[in-house]
Amino acid sequence: MITVNKQLISQAAVDCWYTRWDELRFQIHEAHATRNGQAAQWMLQGIAHFIEFLIEVSGVESYDIQASYEILPLNGKERLLFVQANPAQYASYRQLDELYKETKKRCARLRM
Repeated sequence: MITVNKQLISQAAVDCWYTRWDELRFQIHEAHATRNGQAAQWMLQGIAHFIEFLIEVSGVESYDIQASYEILPLNGKERLLFVQANPAQYASYRQLDELYKETKKRCARLRM
């Protein structure tokens, strides 16, 4: 299991990461609501942002799909694979949103 560097998941760092997701989430939601065809592009940015956070706090050079990450919530790897495979689907947006929320909570638990 790839462990998290607890110094990198301070509340300020996680809040900054999550604030960026809030901005992307708004764009994705609007794209789905208006059906303008841009949801996938915003989702790809959200997925990349999520993976960049995993890499940074885990102290690895790249994301390894086979590895197990301490920071990921339950079934996180499988859920992330689903989101990556279907970025234009609304279900993927909801799943990515839940991954962000659960990862934020997991960071709080791991800080203790």
